[in-house]
Amino acid sequence: MRSAARWAALLLSAVALWSVAFCAGASGSVTIGMQLEPPILDPTANPAAAISAALYGNLYEGLVQFAADGSVVPLLAESWDVSDDGTVYTFHLRHGVRFHDGRLFDAASAKFSLERGLAVDSVNPQKSRLQAVRRIEVLDGETLRLSLSRRSGSLLESLAWGSWVMVSQDSAGTNGSHPVGTGPFRFSAWRRGDALTVVRNPDYWGGAPSLDAATFKFIADPNAAYAALMAGDVDAFHYYPAPESFAQFAADPRFKVFVGPTEGETILSLNNRRPPLNDVRVRRAIASALDRKAIIDGAMFGYGTPIGSHFPPRNPAYVDLTGQYPHDVAQAKKLLAEAGYPNGFALSLKLPPPSYARRGGEIIAAQLAEVGIHAVIENLEWAQWLDQVYGRHDFDMSIVVHAEPMDYDIYARDDYYFGYTSASFKALIASLEDTVDPLRRRDLLQQVQHRLADDAVNGFLFQYPQLAVWDARFQGLGFDNVLGVIDLRSARYIGAPSAARVDVRGVEPQSFRIVSWLAAVGFAALLGLAAQRFGLAFLSGRIAILAASVLVATAVIFVIVQVVPGDPVRYMMGLQADPAAMDIVRHQLGLDTAPFERYFLWLGGLFHGDFGTSYTYRIPVQTLVAERLQLSLPLALYALLLSTAVAFPLGLVAAARRGTVGDWVLSGLTQVGLAVPNFWLGLLLVLLFAVTLHWVSAGGFPGWNAGLWPALRALTLPAIALAAPQAAILARVLRGSLIETLHEDYIRTARAKGAGEWQVLWRHALPNALVPVLTILGMQFSFLLAGGVIIENVFFLPGLGRLVFQAIVQRDLIVVQSVVVILVIAVMLVTFAVDLSYAIVNPRLRETRGS
Repeated sequence: MRSAARWAALLLSAVALWSVAFCAGASGSVTIGMQLEPPILDPTANPAAAISAALYGNLYEGLVQFAADGSVVPLLAESWDVSDDGTVYTFHLRHGVRFHDGRLFDAASAKFSLERGLAVDSVNPQKSRLQAVRRIEVLDGETLRLSLSRRSGSLLESLAWGSWVMVSQDSAGTNGSHPVGTGPFRFSAWRRGDALTVVRNPDYWGGAPSLDAATFKFIADPNAAYAALMAGDVDAFHYYPAPESFAQFAADPRFKVFVGPTEGETILSLNNRRPPLNDVRVRRAIASALDRKAIIDGAMFGYGTPIGSHFPPRNPAYVDLTGQYPHDVAQAKKLLAEAGYPNGFALSLKLPPPSYARRGGEIIAAQLAEVGIHAVIENLEWAQWLDQVYGRHDFDMSIVVHAEPMDYDIYARDDYYFGYTSASFKALIASLEDTVDPLRRRDLLQQVQHRLADDAVNGFLFQYPQLAVWDARFQGLGFDNVLGVIDLRSARYIGAPSAARVDVRGVEPQSFRIVSWLAAVGFAALLGLAAQRFGLAFLSGRIAILAASVLVATAVIFVIVQVVPGDPVRYMMGLQADPAAMDIVRHQLGLDTAPFERYFLWLGGLFHGDFGTSYTYRIPVQTLVAERLQLSLPLALYALLLSTAVAFPLGLVAAARRGTVGDWVLSGLTQVGLAVPNFWLGLLLVLLFAVTLHWVSAGGFPGWNAGLWPALRALTLPAIALAAPQAAILARVLRGSLIETLHEDYIRTARAKGAGEWQVLWRHALPNALVPVLTILGMQFSFLLAGGVIIENVFFLPGLGRLVFQAIVQRDLIVVQSVVVILVIAVMLVTFAVDLSYAIVNPRLRETRGS
């Protein structure tokens, strides 16, 4: 027993220590952590903040850009003139600028970029912001003129958005996957779900940057973000997602931190349509009941700037109105009594998933209870929030961050989910749009803030903070900007970077093709053996049942997915997206057709190997699945091999020493393996081997093109975390099956003939005890193939489980449908293969089926 236990311990230690080697970082190459991944790489087609964060200013550039305080400054346009009546803008462009594809940037390119975004069939999410543009003219190679149908005071601000970057006529159509801009970095590679790499543009008009390359690593889990920084896997983290551990980095001399505001106003949104919230006295009572400092301390661990209106504090026009409604329980009760609610009332509080909303909701509910308002909390997923709160206005209160810059104009929309209607406020917004004079605009913006505060339209809580962490040797990195851009233009490393680099070249290595072909050949051999032993009639019947099951599964899966609430296009295009652009995207994706028709189109595609096009990534689903299977399939096999290698000796020893102390000890170990969650074990492995010992990376996958050794090394800790509970299950099943088999007559006969105990176990008991073990192995493989989504998040691995999770959250219905069907087929095939394998490992079954 001791030798077997020692063997199992040595095996686990060996596979953990197998991944000791370091990956040396290339000089001038850095890795930046990001919580969100860009769905596509074209900001003119999707408003996702992650696109601008990684690529705006680094790869793409616009005519103008936002300064840190929200003012507009030159970029590709060196200067501009505005006519006296404010309806003609003449832009003077920089000389000698070229796109990454070699095309010269000139006035014709700028005209093309703007007209492309304003076209009738354009999906530009912000095209309504330039609706005042009547004509675009090229005066000469470096002069562009915009003529407006009316004055538009927000024109320059709109042009500074990522949706209006300049694109090349030759490559605009492929920017979603292979972006081309004019910035200091060029696109290199993108492995979806994992990392995006850009490299230095030596021909940049502003002078080549210091960095050779930068990799944006997508790490969604806050614990994984912490581990990646501590282990040195990333050099910096943009929007660090775990404020609870931020102080630890601030106190560590190895790191630098940045705390600053964003453009995101965190608000307690109120449905002004519904009584009693349609009474301004009730809304003012709610505002008086809120203790902003307590909310910031509890929800954001003290990080955040209190606000009194919907406006960013760093803007020069900001007015501090936080004192208008100080925390005053008595005043709140007085206002409620004046409104006719001396005993209070109950309201729903629907909260989206982010932690600031969930934590803040509990605090706000307690504060409202002090004045007699009972807040009934209901936690929603994002798609539910978009459907119920934003779409159907079925809510009383909610908490959300409005992250778009300069978005105070949403209060002038009668159909917006707040339900706020004010003729005087609409007049302010109209005057603001009609004004180009800076001083007059500043005055109007301050009036806007006062109006929103006076009417207590919402409970204005705090400006969402930007928390950034980076290696102290990494200098010149910019975070403090309106669009939340990771500005790498002046970034440089003092000394050699410590982070392990990510190789994202290519997607399908030769080794993975070989493994796939070997698996296909093995399955074909199994079919041939089954046909030989059971006959073609049996095999044909099983295949027919398999096909019918798949057909039924497609119908069930489609119906279930279609009844899930949430508009995929709304999720993709954002809260402020242009309605016309949303309709075009909906038509392009076929979402404007009847569900019955969509089902048959999808089913017809399945028969031809076409699983459809992802709503989010805009590429074929089969391409996404193939990319993710390159990780998930080897990881599942690796974990299965580890669990089998550990379980078999443990099960054999426990069965051979049944009833002894050794059996009890091994049974206790398997109980521990069953009790320990695999994600908790994964976190412990990361803290030990990556954060503390620095032997391995905390996560990530370098890709098979980096070599077999680095790829397997990256999968070792995740495989151990996945294998441990599976090994415990398998060992217990094997022990029980062996003990049951050892009481059979043929075992007694073998012993009577002089066979030793181990010979009895290996030659006689084990083959007959393998049937339930094979069943468990088949079930475990099916689970491991896509059931490791938590482990994939802990180790930030771009696997199939994470793809399904992201698709569900993003309402990428076609991906959910297709991947689930693929997994159903995989489970059926595995079950089919296991069933046929019974007869191979058990002679008695072979004889029974043969007869």
